[in-house]
Amino acid sequence: MSHKKSLLEKTIEKPAMVLEKSIEGAHATMHDIATKKPVKEVQGFWNTLGPGLTTGASDDDPSGIATYSQAGAQYGNQLVWLAGFTFPFMAVVQEMCARIGLVTGRGLAANIRRHYSRPVLMICVTLLFVANVFNIGVDLGAMAAATQLLIPSMNFLVLALFFTVISLLLQIFSTYERYAKYLKYLTLVLFSYILSAFLVHGLDWSAIGRAAFVPSFQNFSKEKLFLICAILGTTISPYLFFWQTSQEVEDEILSGNTTLAQRKGATREEIKKMRIDVWTGMFFSNAIMFFIIIACAGTLFTNGVTDIKTAADAARALRPLAGEASYLLFALGIIGTGLLAVPVLAGSTAYAVAETFRWRQGLFLKLNQAYAFYGILIISMLIGFSLNFFGIDPIKALIYSAIINGMIAPVILVLILSLSSDKKIMGRWANGPLTKVFGWGIALLMAFVAVATIAMFFV
Repeated sequence: MSHKKSLLEKTIEKPAMVLEKSIEGAHATMHDIATKKPVKEVQGFWNTLGPGLTTGASDDDPSGIATYSQAGAQYGNQLVWLAGFTFPFMAVVQEMCARIGLVTGRGLAANIRRHYSRPVLMICVTLLFVANVFNIGVDLGAMAAATQLLIPSMNFLVLALFFTVISLLLQIFSTYERYAKYLKYLTLVLFSYILSAFLVHGLDWSAIGRAAFVPSFQNFSKEKLFLICAILGTTISPYLFFWQTSQEVEDEILSGNTTLAQRKGATREEIKKMRIDVWTGMFFSNAIMFFIIIACAGTLFTNGVTDIKTAADAARALRPLAGEASYLLFALGIIGTGLLAVPVLAGSTAYAVAETFRWRQGLFLKLNQAYAFYGILIISMLIGFSLNFFGIDPIKALIYSAIINGMIAPVILVLILSLSSDKKIMGRWANGPLTKVFGWGIALLMAFVAVATIAMFFV
């Protein structure tokens, strides 16, 4: 009997063990598929992103949000095609800047100083400083106004000062590694604009789809041309060129390449990683532009609310039309993007000036190691903040900034193209034919924008 039982048990146990192992194997496989692989893939992709993502996201600063909101409020979906149109041009330009930083181991201003005349560099850097200061002032004011929407009792200037101090403390006293992570995670706040758009009821997605791919030139006017110029100016901005190049250098230093000799040159893997980072960042930036325009078009334009001067105006106007949730997301987005963009504006100025005069520079350095670099950063922030004491008109400040950027962008683009196309400088990573076509195309377009913007003040 015991022998029979043993045989019976063995007979039952064998398939049971096989079944149990099969279940365990299936469970492990499903767990791997459901958790490990997707999580690892997402984590790997996230780790690939860095300077390109933060540069692209910082382009959607409060002044940019105001410009896109104005486009949607005044012209509905007529200008939404610009989001797709500017994407490849913006990505090509930022990729050239990133390649210059990776291959040469130097920032953009340092490269211009080495290969071109000093007067050209001095004029570009001076105009960059002025344009960035105006933008910083507008962005700090927008952040303060957005906070007042959420907490009306707060004083405007106190809030602007608070954001100025917070930004400076993070830049000066955080390690570069920690600060880079802060900027990277802060880019996620831009998803608030995507959510805000999806909370708008009654959007005509078929009409939006047509408007996104078919440029509209109906009801063309001086005001519409100026807005197109403003969108191009705020999307392809000189401060992004300097920031992108310098951040590639900072990342190299962070990875242990502290000397110029160690940083020079780039591997195929480094270039591939950089391209994923840059093109993802620029796509994200233009996607946010797209969603801001359609959100304002589907609410403000539809209801005849066209007088939008600031990002806070757009958020305030959305409240009765799109609901409390959309209003809150829009307002929080202004604060978050300001915290991301203001340090980038001030930082790009500090990099450019410091490289021009051969000062020690870099956020990886401590304050007592780079007084001049941090001094420029502090001065640009304080001047930007002080503009709010004089009741700065945000629209006029944006106009001045757009004009200045329009004047220097084509010149810097030509210098970037020349540097990144020179095989003596870039070696095998010099521009290819397609990059040159897109690069010269956007340089000519920005030159036209500069002339058109200036001409509109005399017509």
